[in-house]
Amino acid sequence: MAKKRIFSGIQPSGNLHIGNYIGAIKQWVELQQDYECIYCVVDLHAITIHQDPKKLNEKIRELTALYLACGVNPEESIIFVQSANPDHTSLAWIMDCVASMGQLERMTQYKSKSEKLKGSASVGLFNYPALMAADILLYDTEVVPVGDDQKQHVELTRELARRFNSRYDEVFTIPEVKLMTAGARVMSLQDPESKMSKSADDPKGTIDLLDKPKVIRNKVMSAVTDTGSEITAKPDKAGITNLLTIYSVLSDQPIQELENKYQGKGYGDFKNDLAEVVVNFLEPIQEKYHQIREDKDYLDQVLKDGLAKAKPISEKTLEKAYKSMGLG
Repeated sequence: MAKKRIFSGIQPSGNLHIGNYIGAIKQWVELQQDYECIYCVVDLHAITIHQDPKKLNEKIRELTALYLACGVNPEESIIFVQSANPDHTSLAWIMDCVASMGQLERMTQYKSKSEKLKGSASVGLFNYPALMAADILLYDTEVVPVGDDQKQHVELTRELARRFNSRYDEVFTIPEVKLMTAGARVMSLQDPESKMSKSADDPKGTIDLLDKPKVIRNKVMSAVTDTGSEITAKPDKAGITNLLTIYSVLSDQPIQELENKYQGKGYGDFKNDLAEVVVNFLEPIQEKYHQIREDKDYLDQVLKDGLAKAKPISEKTLEKAYKSMGLG
């Protein structure tokens, strides 16, 4: 029986952090066993907000190397850079012509980001969901693993695929939404009511995958906890619950087991131990990352091979879409 195909990607903007690892990459690695996986560096999505060209180019390579260091296997999965395949932008225009203004205006992520930009939001930011739909539909994707914040975009993708198929021919596969499992929403260390984010204003709120041990320890020790001293996961103890979630995932110990272990102990002891868990967990990832970055030819080859595998799939889908619309 053929494996179902998955498509997912991360923007090469900001620094990849443990929230990205726990919420996405860790599960990507596990999914490789049961699915045919395509993992993209979605750099075209990154430029919906202005990026420094030199930094962006560096971040593309950094992100690719981190995919590999975290366990994404180029022998099992397709890894490539979005902008290297022009089929994405070609199909995005078709999705723009299928989507309605009202559909794109209702996207909560656009509303949130455009409010912060106070009138300077780009047209690209508005059209972001159409490009995301193109990313997914180009590869006959059957399953899209996402967190809650991207679920709405995948639902729109499904709507656009159905509309196109109904209006023209049955070209696109309707993808399923696969919500990430527990731990998908790792919260900020400084604001446990907000998700840990690459674009956060306070760098102390995130633990980046490439942070040095001293920096990690400082961030963990300064993490916001809660009133009282009980180390337990409860709805009214967002800070310590978030730290317990991180500890549990990285150490592979159930939260209840950790609660029992730290019963009667203080936040200081708990944070000290958590800091060491994070440092020890990231050490082999960082070591492998630096090895990969030193081998420029290897990194280039991975991306070249990935594009060579991705392009024939996307070309076939785009050709079918064009033909069904009377183009070309």
